[in-house]
Amino acid sequence: MTEAYRMVWSVDEGLDSQLVPYFQPILALDTRRIMGYEALGRIRTNQGVQSLGPFFGDKRVPMSEQIRVDRLLREQALAKFAGGDAAGGQGKLFINLKPSWIYQTYAETGELPTLRLLDKYAIDPRNVVIEITEESFLEPMEQLRSVVDVYRQQGCLIAIDDVGSGFSNMDRIAQIQPHILKIDIHMLQKSEQHSGYYGVLRSFSTLAEQIGSSLLVEGVETELELQRAIEIGARYVQGFLFAKAEPEFRPSSCFAGLIEAGLNKRRSRMIQEERYWSAEAEKLRCMVDAAWQENYSNCNLAEAGNDFIEQILPGLEASYIRVYMCCEDGIQCSANYRREEGAVWYRENAFRGHNWSWRPYFIPLSVELEWKRRAAVSRTYTDLDSLDRIRTISVPIGKDGILFLDMTDPEGEHS
Repeated sequence: MTEAYRMVWSVDEGLDSQLVPYFQPILALDTRRIMGYEALGRIRTNQGVQSLGPFFGDKRVPMSEQIRVDRLLREQALAKFAGGDAAGGQGKLFINLKPSWIYQTYAETGELPTLRLLDKYAIDPRNVVIEITEESFLEPMEQLRSVVDVYRQQGCLIAIDDVGSGFSNMDRIAQIQPHILKIDIHMLQKSEQHSGYYGVLRSFSTLAEQIGSSLLVEGVETELELQRAIEIGARYVQGFLFAKAEPEFRPSSCFAGLIEAGLNKRRSRMIQEERYWSAEAEKLRCMVDAAWQENYSNCNLAEAGNDFIEQILPGLEASYIRVYMCCEDGIQCSANYRREEGAVWYRENAFRGHNWSWRPYFIPLSVELEWKRRAAVSRTYTDLDSLDRIRTISVPIGKDGILFLDMTDPEGEHS
């Protein structure tokens, strides 16, 4: 703990004048503009302006003193927000609150000081985001939810910080149902070395869609991390790539060029990839159709399954690793044909008769193929057996069959 933090800890109110809020911009990818600011605590010292993060995170500091300092900073932040030009007057202010703070205050007084400050400074609650920070909460989660709902009922938006780490678990997300999920940047960085983290990050994008939330990736420091944030479905981004926390607000469009360049780069890459896969799928469909019409057009799928697959295997490129056939009801009517290293295919008869209609993609896919009669390509995903990043090409076959071909994705590490 630095001398500055010891002095604040000592409850020396003479230091209150050295406390100052700083503001880090949060960018919206859809508008390419600053959509709001996170208010962060700072203190002026002889060594310069320093973060109060260690002070608020130090368990040796009495909670009452942390709350006192936080309230001083919070009022300064709200006063500046009310009188300033945050994001062109249309921005939002993110305020960090520990669950234990808001619960204890409300349990003891029946009031929430932040709401009184919004009235004092005539701030529309819809422009304030209550950010529930990462911290253990020992009381029943329903009690935290009841306090958060007071903010929500007044019009404030709710965010949960550091999703995927520490105490920000699924129960907290399910109970609070936040408007915004903030992802821990360390998980994004770990995804560079381990694809499992990347899969977890993508799952948060799906989670956000299911509960009606938006995804915010914080701590973005490089253009590569901006690309990763876009790829996992972030709507908002925040980090040193754009700006550190600063004492003043910026023009709302000052990072528009950087965001636009990042989106253009991602869009160009995606167009190139999808064109490649569309061409690959069409080439495969033509080959499969020709082979089926030549020798199997009058055959039953179940009877022709293995023979047909074995006929087309020699014509498949080395990137194809698995082939099997299903009827329209989801029943697999062939064995699995799996290729390991080299050109050798192995037949796995145990998969014949399995029912895959329970998989969420199967019914929509079968309807799509029935109407369009052309090959479809899945998104990139991780294979359960090899853990390779693969895509599946689905080809309609005969009157009521689907041929599935799994293929490794050369660009699939982060697709």
